[in-house]
Amino acid sequence: MTSRRSLFFALFSFLLAATSFAQTPTSAQKPAFLQLNDRQNRWADSVFAALTPDERIGQLIMVAGYSNRTPVYEDSLVSLVRTNKLGGVVMFQGGPMRQAKLTNRLQALSSVPLLIAMDAEWGLAMRLDSTVRYPYQMTLGAMSAGSDSLIYRMGANLAKQARRLGVHVNFAPSVDINNNANNPVINFRSFGENKYAVARKALAYVRGMQDNRLLTSIKHFPGHGDTGTDSHYDLPLINKSRIDLDSLELYPFRQLINAGAAGVMVAHLSIPALDTTRNLPSTLSPNIVTKLLKDELGFQGLIFSDAMNMKGVTKFYPSGLADRLGIEAGMDVLEFTENVPLAIAQIKQAVVDGRVTQESLDARCLKVLRAKAWVGLNDYKPIMLDNLVQDLNPVQDELLNRRMTEASLTVLKNAQNILPLQRLDTLRIASIAIEADQPTLFQKMAGNYTNVTHFNLTSKSADSTIAQVRDSLKNYNLLLVDVHLNNIRPASKYGLQAKTAGLVSELVATGKAVVTVFGNVYALDKLTFPNDTVHTERNIEQARAIVMPYQLTNYTEELAAQLIFGAIGASGKLPVTVNQRFRLGDGISIQPSGRLKYTIPEEVGIDGRYLAQKVDSLVNVGLTQKAFPGCVVQMARNGKVIFRKAYGTHTYDASLGIEPVPTKLDDLFDMASVTKVSTSTPALMKLVDEGKFNLDGVMGDYLPDFKKSNKANLRWRDVLTHQAGLKAWIPFWMDTKEKDGSWKPRTFQAERSARYSIEVTDSLFEFRRYPRTIFEQIRDSPVSGKKEYVYSDLSFILYPQIVKRLTGQPFEEFLKDTFYKSLGATTLTFKPRRFYPLSRIVPTEYDSLFRKTLIWGRVHDEGAAMLDGLSGHAGLFGTANDLMKLYEMYRQKGSYAGQQYITSKTIAEFTRYQFPGQSRRGLGFDKPSTPYSGNAPRSGTESSYGHSGFTGTFVWVDPDPAYNLTYIFLSNRVYPTRNNNKISTLNTRTNVVEALYQSIRHGMP
Repeated sequence: MTSRRSLFFALFSFLLAATSFAQTPTSAQKPAFLQLNDRQNRWADSVFAALTPDERIGQLIMVAGYSNRTPVYEDSLVSLVRTNKLGGVVMFQGGPMRQAKLTNRLQALSSVPLLIAMDAEWGLAMRLDSTVRYPYQMTLGAMSAGSDSLIYRMGANLAKQARRLGVHVNFAPSVDINNNANNPVINFRSFGENKYAVARKALAYVRGMQDNRLLTSIKHFPGHGDTGTDSHYDLPLINKSRIDLDSLELYPFRQLINAGAAGVMVAHLSIPALDTTRNLPSTLSPNIVTKLLKDELGFQGLIFSDAMNMKGVTKFYPSGLADRLGIEAGMDVLEFTENVPLAIAQIKQAVVDGRVTQESLDARCLKVLRAKAWVGLNDYKPIMLDNLVQDLNPVQDELLNRRMTEASLTVLKNAQNILPLQRLDTLRIASIAIEADQPTLFQKMAGNYTNVTHFNLTSKSADSTIAQVRDSLKNYNLLLVDVHLNNIRPASKYGLQAKTAGLVSELVATGKAVVTVFGNVYALDKLTFPNDTVHTERNIEQARAIVMPYQLTNYTEELAAQLIFGAIGASGKLPVTVNQRFRLGDGISIQPSGRLKYTIPEEVGIDGRYLAQKVDSLVNVGLTQKAFPGCVVQMARNGKVIFRKAYGTHTYDASLGIEPVPTKLDDLFDMASVTKVSTSTPALMKLVDEGKFNLDGVMGDYLPDFKKSNKANLRWRDVLTHQAGLKAWIPFWMDTKEKDGSWKPRTFQAERSARYSIEVTDSLFEFRRYPRTIFEQIRDSPVSGKKEYVYSDLSFILYPQIVKRLTGQPFEEFLKDTFYKSLGATTLTFKPRRFYPLSRIVPTEYDSLFRKTLIWGRVHDEGAAMLDGLSGHAGLFGTANDLMKLYEMYRQKGSYAGQQYITSKTIAEFTRYQFPGQSRRGLGFDKPSTPYSGNAPRSGTESSYGHSGFTGTFVWVDPDPAYNLTYIFLSNRVYPTRNNNKISTLNTRTNVVEALYQSIRHGMP
């Protein structure tokens, strides 16, 4: 092109841009790969000088490579690359190890190192198994501007993974503006329809990659968003004016070119406003590639063609000719050339015919070589195969994925602020997974928060099954409807079947539904039925709340459920307009309510591998030494559950008739003395708050039968710290035996009757009034004159009476109504056989002395068993997860999920040292001692507190800002006998929480 023509075209472009109010072209920033050091420049120059003209053409061609094909294919690929001295390979499907080996083989046989490229818009997983998958760009488009740093981090991390795999170019990001909902090829691959947001987010992505030495190629120039045709199968027509193109489609390209984008990929599009040649793809248009991209926009980087095997180009221009025309148009690199020898021959002939100059080809070749130097191919080293897959899956990317998913979650309706869910005690919740025939991750996560009944329906479900579910749902007042769409493309209607849409519309018509659509955002249009005048009441808008996670992944499922229950908030906004109801920018902000969040250790600054290794090692020693058959460990920091793991089995063997089934996270354990701080203590704290219980009052004030006893004037503060002189315990059951071993009258008999109605075992029933004898034994027991620490069960046996007297409610009912139900701690209960199968309850001890049977699903403590399984000192059962909710409420100073259960003042009073220097006890709670002794972890701070249980349980809370931890350890160490005390000699329970302290101090590597 002559300088006169260049000047004329530049002036024409300026006037046109000014007329159309487009941005005036500015001086584009030179890409970084053109700013090399002397050593890199010398390498590029020396390699170039050694290449023949044919080899220089070869440097401009990249062929496709697959690592999931046969050895014969690989041999042919190697021969093609070596014979034609090609410049690069675009890798497609396969696996990381296979691709690395193939790349090493190709590189070893290439005289000039190859430029390896991939389409990795959402990570290497776009093409390879066993690699990280990031969110689609549409999902990222929903994130607020304040989250763009996450996109930068994604680009940076992806660059490191790519370079580890020997990849140098990512054909990403797509900067197309998706202003056509029916676009079959861009759609979810776009950041959205707002040009400013698209440019901003794409720039963050590009900078993240290029700052870490990965070449990028923004695409699909000059804009593939506004078409309903897929260029893989046909030549799309973009019938827009130059003014429209300037003001919209070209905007992101201008911004990124001006910011130094390394590469641009040109699409196969017919755009009459830019080139009137009929059926001429933009890749073959000098007006678009040279005049617009190079001259007008000032782009100096690498210009890549879209794949040259796509119908968008081959429909009208065969291989070879298309490649030649692409070079003539101004392409630097031809991607996916189908017939390499023919392409090279055609390009050589174009030089002979004067359609392209050798100088032009040389300049492009040198540009490619400079790019190779910039990515380090001037000092090429083979890919190291050791730890490759591990290196490509860093845990930091799991955290990044979680953060990006969380930032994108969008709430489109929230009638009466139903989200986050409050007052779980008022809700009867069913979850209905649509198009999922097995329990989903969403359902499992929802079940972590409260009792949720799950149903699964698909478009293939029988009508009778649907009818049964429909009838069952009448019993629930809240429906969590999670719609699982397994296809994200418009051609498949986003995976939404007519029957699926019908099920959703029927469920929202109940007025009880919170709907989450896991799929393409445009699927919402298929659920609004805007033209259905007959069934308008079935419109998705009738849902009480609508949550849009944009795609179906493990992260979206888990985090959407956490959003609904208030563990996290929502700040996402729609990146596109779906229809008149759901428009660009829509999104309701939701604040988290403070329920437990389930995440990974790295989110709270802990090295998860370090923590897991320590905990696993300690627990496995306990299992090997048979300190306990199995256990569950759960840890949280800052209100985030970061470790949950079940170990071992319920039993060691089948010697007692129970097969050793694996321990599960949702198993119920006998809490033993942890009952004291999980039932009696919170009840007393609540009564203190209400002014009904005075810690400095005496026992006679609240127990009329004790007014004339030796305990009448014992102060509750002394009693609760175990220094009032009470006996440690009383073996109540021993007083029921005659000398010959038979039962005394009015104690026990082998069959149930109206008089013997308290079931102790299947074949042992207690006299209905015998508990009164137990209370009398406590009343009449001796009191030591010494005010010294003696741990005692006795007062805790009495608290249920006090609670009932002061509240009018039975003890268990009070606890469930006041705490457990609204906390969502629905498994915390006495006598669990009433509600749960034995398969979910971990057995404890074979009682060879009193009950002569295996204790399974009944309280282990003999005294509590004689009180019908319900006492303030023992008898509580539950899961680790539900128990943690109670202790997390303590850690949060009496508040949880926006509800204040106990005042912070009272929490502080009960958990402080009551008699510093004399006792390590709080009120009910155990605490660290100085010098160290007892059950507290060595690193526990002065503000920490907890309790241990005889059956092998342990709870610990440390609200110190340096730690902010909550810890649960549940085991059945007394199986099959309480004589096994290895859990204490090994100090397993406190060593495990000590590992958490150490992990916090260790931090991230």
